[in-house]
Amino acid sequence: MEEFFGDQPSSYWHFVISREGVTGIIMVVLMAIAFTLATPWFRRNKLNLPTWLKKLTGFNAFWYSHHLFVIVYTLLIVHGYYLYLTHKWYKKTTWMYLAVPVVLYGSERLIRALRSSIKAVTIQKVAIYPGNVLALHMSKPQGFRYKSGQYMFVNCAAVSPFEWHPFSITSAPGDDYLSVHIRTLGDWTRQLRTVFSEACQPPPDGKSGLLRSDCFQGHNPNLPRVLIDGPYGAPAQDYKKYEVVLLVGLGIGATPMISILKDIVNNIRSMEEGENAVETGSDGIRHSPLTKISSPDEQKRRENFKTRRAYFYWVTREQGSFDWFKGVMNEVAELDHNHVIELHNYCTSVYEEGDARSALIAMLQSINHAKNGVDIVSGTRVKSHFAKPNWRNVYKRTALNHPDSRVGVFYCGAPALTKDLRQLALDFSHRTSTKFDFHKENF
Repeated sequence: MEEFFGDQPSSYWHFVISREGVTGIIMVVLMAIAFTLATPWFRRNKLNLPTWLKKLTGFNAFWYSHHLFVIVYTLLIVHGYYLYLTHKWYKKTTWMYLAVPVVLYGSERLIRALRSSIKAVTIQKVAIYPGNVLALHMSKPQGFRYKSGQYMFVNCAAVSPFEWHPFSITSAPGDDYLSVHIRTLGDWTRQLRTVFSEACQPPPDGKSGLLRSDCFQGHNPNLPRVLIDGPYGAPAQDYKKYEVVLLVGLGIGATPMISILKDIVNNIRSMEEGENAVETGSDGIRHSPLTKISSPDEQKRRENFKTRRAYFYWVTREQGSFDWFKGVMNEVAELDHNHVIELHNYCTSVYEEGDARSALIAMLQSINHAKNGVDIVSGTRVKSHFAKPNWRNVYKRTALNHPDSRVGVFYCGAPALTKDLRQLALDFSHRTSTKFDFHKENF
């Protein structure tokens, strides 16, 4: 063994202080730190720690600690070079196992940097809503094409120049702007909200949120610089493949569904305008339906857009959450003349309908909605329901309304509801002539 280990060591300390021992111990320590800070207790600040220790936890600590892998990989190469049992360079193959993943990771980071640093978006509007939700409306970069349901990464150098966080796009592809709604759940989102709050003016009387757009027209130097990277694919982007879609959003999980609702309305409106234009004709004379010839753009739109019926269920705990998309809800209710979209808002903090404890608010709600057409709970034209939906009844009703159809079920929210919705989709697909395809996106 002397040819491999040299002179006989007097103790194990000889191996500990060697290059192999030092690099190995450091790697174990760094990986233990990254693993510990990645656990939910530290990553989501679930532990009641002293103030000085809390600064060392949270998502930022998790994010930065995982980048210790650069040091770990470097030490691993050194560790593998000074092997005990082989001294020939061509037998020291540690670098071979690291080359492929390092090249892939480096390429991905380079592509993201090139795509994101080309042009920073201009912030056009900022709104802070109840429930600690920050809404950002930004300019749409030239050539930025996306589908409803997709997401993009957002970077704000004022918070952290290195961190990128994914958020669903809430604007529709036909809009001339991009928007995201960000709920404050961690230290990065909390700092982002603080940065924009300091640059915002108080809201005008009668308006919710802190608004900042019109007076500076996107050229306010006080607003932080924002970069975007995307778009990236998500399950909800395939909704156009189905004639009937069942959209379920839990809390802030409604964000991709809002984009889909707006896109459905925009597509239906575009097709109606196209049909009217073709039917009237360029000469202003109204032609017979039998002589109508669809334009190539209209035919392509019809082929790509199959959705003819949509059901949207938004379940949230706080009444103030309905302010997040109040404008979109009212717009859908106003423009959906053919009743293609059926909207259902559920507020789980109120006792279920029929319960004596919610009888008064239910009565006031019905009177106000019948008189003014506005729901007193959500402040929109969509009447709110109380407690949680009966999902079995939701599936049953959908199956009865659409026999022999294939329904796309799209869910975005916490993992807790995923199992139930998937199982109901399987059950009703087996027991009825309606087939349910379940898609989920958890956060």
